[in-house]
Amino acid sequence: MYREDLKFSLWADFIERDYLDNEFKELIDNKIINGATSNPAIFKNAILNSPAYKSQLSSLKGLSAKEKYEAVAIYDIQKAADILKPLYDEGDDGYVSIEVDPFLCDDTEATIAEGKRLFQAINRENVMIKVPATEAGYGAMQALTAAGIPVNATLVFKKSQAVKCAEAFKAGIAQSKKNVATVISIFVSRIDRALDTTLAEHSIQTALTGIYNTSVIYEKIESMKVAGCRALFASTGVKDDSLPPFYYVKNLLAYNSVNTAPVETIKAFSKEGSCQAALPIKQSILNQHFIQLEAIGINLDEVLQKQIDDGLEAFKEAFEEILEAL
Repeated sequence: MYREDLKFSLWADFIERDYLDNEFKELIDNKIINGATSNPAIFKNAILNSPAYKSQLSSLKGLSAKEKYEAVAIYDIQKAADILKPLYDEGDDGYVSIEVDPFLCDDTEATIAEGKRLFQAINRENVMIKVPATEAGYGAMQALTAAGIPVNATLVFKKSQAVKCAEAFKAGIAQSKKNVATVISIFVSRIDRALDTTLAEHSIQTALTGIYNTSVIYEKIESMKVAGCRALFASTGVKDDSLPPFYYVKNLLAYNSVNTAPVETIKAFSKEGSCQAALPIKQSILNQHFIQLEAIGINLDEVLQKQIDDGLEAFKEAFEEILEAL
């Protein structure tokens, strides 16, 4: 655990075969990270751009594009899970996440079937199945948790999504009658990228809306006290060069939470030194900012919904590009 006093974990939001054999192990040995996450976009970049996959892909002739993708992804996830297993055995997270086919996001039964199939095929207990927080996804989250499968609820931008995820996990855990680890992944920086140009034009402080929105959701998750469930802060890399690279990690430091970030962001944060907890943020500060948004005509709920829709579409596009290339 990166900060034992805060029960704060730092996971690497990156998977690539050569990296797993080298730098990944170093980050773990140096007690900087204790978990990892992946998504279709990450696998797209790895599979299509890294020469490390050529040998395995050449041996998969005759398989469908999706079968090839799963063979490659499962190999990497198994490798990451095995490297992380000593942490898992010590009770120090040690999880790695893999996402279900994003085209199943509106089909509960298909998502359940795929989640179970992937978990069984990977055959590692420290794997989390990532499920998008859609109406169909909530039912899948409950069923997978009930089956004892750890779940990462992803693409959460709204408090209402987080509540439904937490309720699904609570119901699933009650059915499973055992401890099942879950995380609710709140996306942060994409909100600021969508709004900051407009805010700057109105002299409103930028690079805060994503953090403030996340603080609201984090507090709600904590208040629901679902056993084994934590807030996970995602999309925490920095695209604005005026911000320090560790900006979204430092300003989201919170008790009983996880931050999954790009490797370069993690390195920068580890050099920053000790930081104080940044969440929760006072309600009066949050209210003042959200009132400013309303005053200039920004409907935050509509902005968040667009981010959900765009995020799903981006994952589908990345997945489709992988399949087309394979």
